[in-house]
Amino acid sequence: MRVYLDNAATTPLDPEVVSAMTDVLSNYFGNPSAQHAIGRNAKGKMEVARRQIAELINAKSSEILFTSGGTEADNIVIRSAVYDLGIKHIITSPIEHHAVLSTVEEMHNKGLATMHLVEINALGEINLDHLKQLAAEFPESLISLMHANNEIGTLLDLKKVADIAKAHHCLFHSDTVQTIGHYKIDVQELGIDFIACSAHKFNGPKGSGFLYIRNIHKLKPIITGGGQEKNMRAGTENLYGIVGLAKALEIANKAIAEETIRLQSLKLLMRTLISQSIPGALFNGPSTDLNSLYTVLNVSLPPNEIGNMLLFKLDIEGVCASGGSACSSGASTGSHVLAAINHPADRTGLRFSFGKYTTEADIRFAVEKLKTVLLN
Repeated sequence: MRVYLDNAATTPLDPEVVSAMTDVLSNYFGNPSAQHAIGRNAKGKMEVARRQIAELINAKSSEILFTSGGTEADNIVIRSAVYDLGIKHIITSPIEHHAVLSTVEEMHNKGLATMHLVEINALGEINLDHLKQLAAEFPESLISLMHANNEIGTLLDLKKVADIAKAHHCLFHSDTVQTIGHYKIDVQELGIDFIACSAHKFNGPKGSGFLYIRNIHKLKPIITGGGQEKNMRAGTENLYGIVGLAKALEIANKAIAEETIRLQSLKLLMRTLISQSIPGALFNGPSTDLNSLYTVLNVSLPPNEIGNMLLFKLDIEGVCASGGSACSSGASTGSHVLAAINHPADRTGLRFSFGKYTTEADIRFAVEKLKTVLLN
């Protein structure tokens, strides 16, 4: 038996998404930029997908820019804000995804924009009072804070941050990669300027995502050489990936209410079983309340001899999990998120993440194997 509990890294394709993509691969081979009928058919398919996505987040079609995923979307916002919108200060946190942190650090190190880190507590929660202080001290900044942390699952109140940004004439960008398809997001209600999305986090294809850009902002392309995406992103569009993205988001949004209840229940079950089975186990982030992403459970295991071999041993036992962010899983350094919340160096952090195909049997199997690896 093999159990997959690494859905925060990527998710398996939904069969309906595969079907939608296969149809495009078989019947819509045209270049969307071509002027003939076959090209126009492909273009039409793409624009239907764009309109579907826009409706699902209450945006305009013209505000959706297709990208290769969240990393590219985050990069576009940060670089364009500095180069095109005159941003001189960027307010972010020490637990952002590297797509944000590394890019902001680059802008800072080049002297193009000053980076300011907002304070967080031991649960990874943003200190909103400190955020207000920074926004007041550096008005007209870019605030870049993720909706939910991909390692410890801490959730951010986007509306409160958007209100702070508006009060101080700041722009607000959020990496919503872990939450789109899992929470209802209404960009008009939030009053947010930019959000990023990756299809493969909600059973869509890898290599496909989008950036929402509020219409009042005029950004210049960072990929040049063609007029695609309203001159914003040169290169022939990934049509089958775009259609797969739209289909996956449509399916996910329909099931949010029931999946929230189901996966919150599974998360609580796993938390309970681990607490009962492994003496000294703790949990990172606000793992039991509504300020926690229901698809992620980060466990802080007591000191043990296995250490860095834990994931390998779990894999041998048939359990796929993560020690942190899979986007940097090949790195030799530890988790910057756990370091930022002062996680003890002698304890092992382990992330389990759940998706639409996760079952109660999966949870029970994984906890038994974790117990076997640690205690036998």
